[in-house]
Amino acid sequence: MWKPEHRLTADRRSQRYPSDLSDAEWVLVAAMIPPARRGGRRRSVDVREVLNAIFYVLSTGCQWKAMPKDLPPKSTAHFYFMLRDWDGTLDRIHDTLYVATREAAGREASPTVAIIDAKSSKAAQKGALHSTRRALMRARSDNEDVALRSRAASATSSSTHSASCSA
Repeated sequence: MWKPEHRLTADRRSQRYPSDLSDAEWVLVAAMIPPARRGGRRRSVDVREVLNAIFYVLSTGCQWKAMPKDLPPKSTAHFYFMLRDWDGTLDRIHDTLYVATREAAGREASPTVAIIDAKSSKAAQKGALHSTRRALMRARSDNEDVALRSRAASATSSSTHSASCSA
């Protein structure tokens, strides 16, 4: 249940964008960010700003190239997104912030009830990305089969038609 003291901690009106990390959220998340690689050059970008850019794209659904100019460049944000998605950092950040938000609202850390439809469970069983790729490949091959069949049918019918007319 949202109480006035919870609303004050969750108020985002003072932030630039609603998706920006608050100071309390950044304290939780900062420890999860892997350090820069050894032997490499120092980071020239603020990782908090990069995360704000990633969260902006994820929360608004805009394209990477449509990001506001006051966020880091799209290439930097997208690179960090792909890297952190690959190594699981974004999942850990999501889980930590999710639990913290539920606990701040006075709820249990994990929900006790979930509603799942058949499509969601199939996607979860096979892995959404894997099943999506397979579906796309299947659709592509079906379209190619239809195109081949229609070309073959038109070639057959035209040769049959011309053979019957010449006889």
